Amino acid sequence: MSDAVSVSDSVSGAHVPTTRKQIVVGVGGGIAAYKSCALIRSFTEAGHHVRVVPTESALQFVGKATFEALSGNPVQTGVFADVPQVPHVRLGQEADLVVIAPATADLMARAASGRADDLLTGTLLTARCPVLFAPAMHTEMWEHPATVANVATLRSYGAIVLEPASGRLTGKDTGAGRLPEPEEIAGLAALLLERRDALPRDLEGKRVVVSAGGTREPLDPVRFLGNRSSGKQGYAIARLAAQRGADVVLVSGYTAGISEPAAVTTVHVRTAQEMQAVIDREAAQCDAVVMAAAVADFRPTTLVGSKIKKGDGEPDSIELTKNPDILAGIVQARRDGAVAPETVIVGFAAETGDEDGDVLTYARAKLARKGCDLLVVNAVGDGKAFEVDHNDGWLLSADGSEVALEHGSKSLLASRVLDAVSGSLK
Repeated sequence: MSDAVSVSDSVSGAHVPTTRKQIVVGVGGGIAAYKSCALIRSFTEAGHHVRVVPTESALQFVGKATFEALSGNPVQTGVFADVPQVPHVRLGQEADLVVIAPATADLMARAASGRADDLLTGTLLTARCPVLFAPAMHTEMWEHPATVANVATLRSYGAIVLEPASGRLTGKDTGAGRLPEPEEIAGLAALLLERRDALPRDLEGKRVVVSAGGTREPLDPVRFLGNRSSGKQGYAIARLAAQRGADVVLVSGYTAGISEPAAVTTVHVRTAQEMQAVIDREAAQCDAVVMAAAVADFRPTTLVGSKIKKGDGEPDSIELTKNPDILAGIVQARRDGAVAPETVIVGFAAETGDEDGDVLTYARAKLARKGCDLLVVNAVGDGKAFEVDHNDGWLLSADGSEVALEHGSKSLLASRVLDAVSGSLK
């Protein structure tokens, strides 16, 4: 059940139309339950109708009143609450999305076995919408054969079970099993509302290298040449590739304070030459390379050791040197045998039209010049591509096909790009 509503855009503050969705947030009984509060707020601030269904154990960590205050709706845990409304059936039937965060080992075990002994597990049995589990537990529990089997069972039922983050757990322990940040879970949930089939497990066993963000080329200790790239598109691709089963290495330049994606190995670099060194190393042992970074075309020829002062002694001009063409280098390495011939190579092009041609004219020429397999083309300008949360464009293939990428979130575009990558892998 959906309604059209108007909510405030988080960037501009302007009211924009959206679709009000029915979201059930299930909360398992783990210490990470406190993070569900931020997730619930994110959904309600987006204009959605949210029902929180905790387990009894979850209420040991976060009180019922907190969930009711954040969602604006009553909270029950048992199947005998509000019997005339039959909530254990109705909630699942009417939901557009169910998100379980945190999904504990016990809760996933009960869901995998088809238990219906509380309101949450009953809701899971009646839901026919996308169901998203965000696991959180200690590493040993996540890696135990029973949990591995339960995750596989839930996925075989059509549920989406996220790969957890790695990091600090309860006490002094660290490792895989940390709940992904609420912002990341909310973003993936929003993607499923845009496209319910956006997270298939079609990249399992594959290794994908993604570059993201902008490079910064130093002029002196305080100045650099850079660009407006936020890194959001590359991070979205890395995040989704990991959740579609790939082993992902993200080579990240400068970003606008984006949190690192869960289940992704992130390598931070500053300059184009640093990025080239990492990409060259990683591309030699991967199945796909997605070059979404905005690599600076030029760098200052000379790095000045002290801050350039105004007045006497300041240079009349700054001499620039071309940076390496990382994408063309990967293609050449594939031709030379340093990169496997079946490796899929994806480039990005931020283009503007002029009197000599439109965006696609320049994009087609770039695809032919670079020699990559796929080229994602964005028209850039004020409010387009850079420093925004939405995107669109075209996907050009070396076989001559061209597909328009509909306007939507950068995660939606990332899912379409990964569809093409998956389809190209042998």
